[in-house]
Amino acid sequence: MAKWIRRLGAASLLGALLTLTACGSGQSADGKVHIEFFQNKPEAKGSFDKLIAKFNEENPDIVVTQTNPPDAETVLMTRVVKNDVPDIIGMGATDTYSVLGQSGIFADLAGEPFLDRINPRYMQMLNDLTGQEAINGIPYAANADGIMYNRAIFEKLNLEVPKTWDEFMEAAQKVKEAGITPFYLTYKDDWTTNLLFNALAPNIAGIDFFLERRDNKVSFEDPVMQEVADKALAVLPYGTNDNFGRTYADGNRAFANGEAAMYIQGSWAIPEIRKANADIDLGFFATPTGDDAEANKLVSGVDTLLAVAESTDHREESMKFIEFLIEDENIAQYIKEQTAFSAVEGIDQNDPAVAELQPYFDSGRLVDFADHYIPAAVQLNSLVQEFLQRGDADAFLKRLDSEWTKVANRRS
Repeated sequence: MAKWIRRLGAASLLGALLTLTACGSGQSADGKVHIEFFQNKPEAKGSFDKLIAKFNEENPDIVVTQTNPPDAETVLMTRVVKNDVPDIIGMGATDTYSVLGQSGIFADLAGEPFLDRINPRYMQMLNDLTGQEAINGIPYAANADGIMYNRAIFEKLNLEVPKTWDEFMEAAQKVKEAGITPFYLTYKDDWTTNLLFNALAPNIAGIDFFLERRDNKVSFEDPVMQEVADKALAVLPYGTNDNFGRTYADGNRAFANGEAAMYIQGSWAIPEIRKANADIDLGFFATPTGDDAEANKLVSGVDTLLAVAESTDHREESMKFIEFLIEDENIAQYIKEQTAFSAVEGIDQNDPAVAELQPYFDSGRLVDFADHYIPAAVQLNSLVQEFLQRGDADAFLKRLDSEWTKVANRRS
């Protein structure tokens, strides 16, 4: 627990954390068990509201209430320190989850019968993140990071979907020569600068690189990361005339309206793009990162996992809600509304926009996001944005190494 306190930078609150209990839930005057479901995705609030209403109707003795605050991960960390852990937590497989998962905050769910239905690759991603065998998170929904493309533009230019890096760059050049913007880059928002890094690094360096970096066995200055940096820079000439002046919202609207042939984004953006143009014929392919098309993997991570507080007084009711969420009908409803992918086996995403990704899921050619393994305090998004603005790969990789080391030293 003391190690967890150091990670939060709140050593003075040791006494409070040693007596963690879930607050704000329990048996109320109405005789019902009230449990709190805290989740971090604002765009998913409506979907979960529908499912919660259905669950509450089917279970009249239980009342689930959703909490979905802005900046949810920061709020969650604050609540943990204040001894106020929600009964059930829905969050992404991020560094915050890794820290909490190692802290004893979440219950070990090993042995739960529904685990047999969960895709083992996503289960392994969570174990890799925490470095533990304990099952303290249940993968629920996954996402994908790749390249959206405008099918009409590709057909007009007689372009095939690229399968290798060279084909990818050749396609961008042909689009540019046709007087069309190849990529609508939205690098004013620093998190979008990291999307290509997230596709390149796991494929070129491998997730094992990041696991070995934890043990100080490798460096970001190693040659394999130089290739990642060089390829991230190679896309810039094929963007707009103001790559660092456009936001994510700008990109969604512009791509929806045919202002670029390709868009480096995640599957989560599809509903927003369709709000701007419901008739767009968009496709989605895995980012080609090297010369061997068969070796290329789709970057897909756990977008939402479900965890239960170790301290909850209502584990049975909490597990009943999780079992409800992963029922076929309910997870199918969620992934349809969110254009997500099911971590529950046997439930396919049938949206035609992502049909080209299904073979990766079927064959298991999946790899996690690089930034899930990089401590949040490193501030990777800002570092990548600065690197792309300045174009100095050596300085970027050296800074990434030094920032990682600083954070690791504070956590040790």
